[in-house]
Amino acid sequence: MAFDFIFMLTEDDSTVPDARARLEEVLAGGARHIGFKDVGLPFDELKALARDIREAGGRVYLEVVSLDAESELRSARAAIGLEVDCLLGGTRAAEVAPMLKAHPIRYYPFPGEIVGHPSVLAGSVETITQSARALTELESVHGLDLLAYRFAGNVPELMRSVCSACDKPVIMAGSIDRAERIAQVAEAGAAGFTVGTAALKGQFATTEEGLGAQVRAILSLTLAARRMSTAPRRIALVAHNARKSHLRAWVARHADILRRQKLISTGGTGAMLLDAVPGLAIQRLQRGSHGGDQQLGALIATGELDAVVFFADPHGHHASDVDLMALTRLAILHDTPIACSPAAADLVVSASLGG
Repeated sequence: MAFDFIFMLTEDDSTVPDARARLEEVLAGGARHIGFKDVGLPFDELKALARDIREAGGRVYLEVVSLDAESELRSARAAIGLEVDCLLGGTRAAEVAPMLKAHPIRYYPFPGEIVGHPSVLAGSVETITQSARALTELESVHGLDLLAYRFAGNVPELMRSVCSACDKPVIMAGSIDRAERIAQVAEAGAAGFTVGTAALKGQFATTEEGLGAQVRAILSLTLAARRMSTAPRRIALVAHNARKSHLRAWVARHADILRRQKLISTGGTGAMLLDAVPGLAIQRLQRGSHGGDQQLGALIATGELDAVVFFADPHGHHASDVDLMALTRLAILHDTPIACSPAAADLVVSASLGG
């Protein structure tokens, strides 16, 4: 995630009864990460809602707020049936994670002790951070859903502590109802945040009325806060043979910024960059001719890349065109920025990395 805003069709920890009708306003406002809770609507209506979000090109999130074990496990099974992209919340990761292992769902449980409904985060900064660290060690846990502003203590300290202790994305949730809190979330290193009740109640300042205007206002605040974000971005770096020298020069020019990011590259390109620009943290995949491009495609499909820099050879042969077209199609489908030239890559850096 590149510091994303997730709109929740929920109020007071329950999916709103008219969620499908409100979805049109949310989509018109520009949101593409959209979720709902496991309580408030029957399964058939949630399934129709999830289908509507997918067909509109959105990414589907289900957040579990049920407190008892039976309901939480039932909700996890429902997430599989709903074919959501991300399952947020819940407190029984040891039981839920194995259920999801054979499915493409990304899982972000709650760290810490969750009590009541609407949910409240109990404990201290230290105990919640310890819980977060333990959760991220589970193989099928892909990140965390931190109820930061439902914590009675020092919220900025809590967010910074959890984000710095974990090497997986952290989404902040619960009572994010003003611009200052969005900025604090970004500065703490979060990968994203959720808003539901505050937007449905019209709490964000806008020049227009309506839910669409609320969504547009939050997206504007998100864009501004993204430049303050301290979370490392996951960026793929690839180049056709005739453009490897261009990529090497581009990476060297932005080396100070890129050293703070998580870089992924196909094998040959990664080896070249590691040799040319010391200090980069690059995860090397297979060489492109041996499946590296397909591995990148899988990372795009599961939402694990924030941007793709693919310096393409405009005079390349047919096989190169096929690889680029496949990655471009996936990037469009999953709303992942893809830059195919130095000028376009400069825009990605300046827009989201402060370059």
